[in-house]
Amino acid sequence: MDRRAFVSGLAGILCAGVLTAAEAVTEPAQPSFISDIDSVFVFSGKFIQGADDVYTIGEDAQTYTAERSISPFYIAKCETSYRLWYAVRKKAEAIGYLFYNPGQEGSMGRRGRAPTDANKFQPVTNISWYDAVVWCNALSEITGRTPCYTYEGEVLRDSGDTVACDLAVCDWKADGFRLPSEAEWEYAARRTQTGFQRGDLVSGAVDSSSEQGSFAWYDANSSGTRLVATAGGDPAVPGSGNMNGLGLYDMSGNVLEFCWDWFDVYQTVSTAYYGGPSEGAERVCRGGSWSPYASYLFAGDRYAYDPNEAYNYMGFRLVTTAQPETIF
Repeated sequence: MDRRAFVSGLAGILCAGVLTAAEAVTEPAQPSFISDIDSVFVFSGKFIQGADDVYTIGEDAQTYTAERSISPFYIAKCETSYRLWYAVRKKAEAIGYLFYNPGQEGSMGRRGRAPTDANKFQPVTNISWYDAVVWCNALSEITGRTPCYTYEGEVLRDSGDTVACDLAVCDWKADGFRLPSEAEWEYAARRTQTGFQRGDLVSGAVDSSSEQGSFAWYDANSSGTRLVATAGGDPAVPGSGNMNGLGLYDMSGNVLEFCWDWFDVYQTVSTAYYGGPSEGAERVCRGGSWSPYASYLFAGDRYAYDPNEAYNYMGFRLVTTAQPETIF
């Protein structure tokens, strides 16, 4: 695959307006090796000829597998930091958004408190799937993009309205921010510049001899969350950790990441924008975490949780669909 397929940086898609949201907290700018939502452009060379990329989801990890087609999208290099979560939440609440859970800095933070200098780059935790999708809509609206999640034509703005959230639909072609589909998440966890890594390895591992701790914070090397993008690097320096083959941090470990899909066995489908079954009882989470309650770290491992559950080992990362005019 051409190296241009792995475009990092804000690229005009995950940038404008987000820094404005952070500035709304009146927090002084501080140097960092990462931006709050620095991103990677996930792009298949096949797309240029009008076809989507195809891979086998669950390969080497699940009893049942299926082919999935993927269209170009952007995915955040890092899990959503508490600094970004807090800045957007505060601005969103001022324009009428409601969040049942205010979130906290990592596993040990205090709920709803302002970010601290030491831990502002901890991943946000103790939020539910409902909180995450509403927050994605808020970020979209704040940055002048089209929110992806609606119910009966109305944008989701209240994470406490669980019925509307459960019955909501996703506009996969909108330019707003959203959770990844499960197929997008696993693609990003396993894709390399030459193909795909196995699903029974931590994301970023070359083979079974790779040290899990080089790519993941988990129960054997951490008793809580760590600053994002530090696994295998300096725990005090975000961006010092090891990336996976696509250039992403923490796709295994640190916090379990929400996906859009309802959980079910994989079905054969033909669409590139497949977001799982239309109904269910639990939503998919991926990647494992620092906690022994979610310690399966492999790129192909799956979890299922009630979308109302919120724990200090759960978080998410942002995705947005690549618009035709941004594909080169």
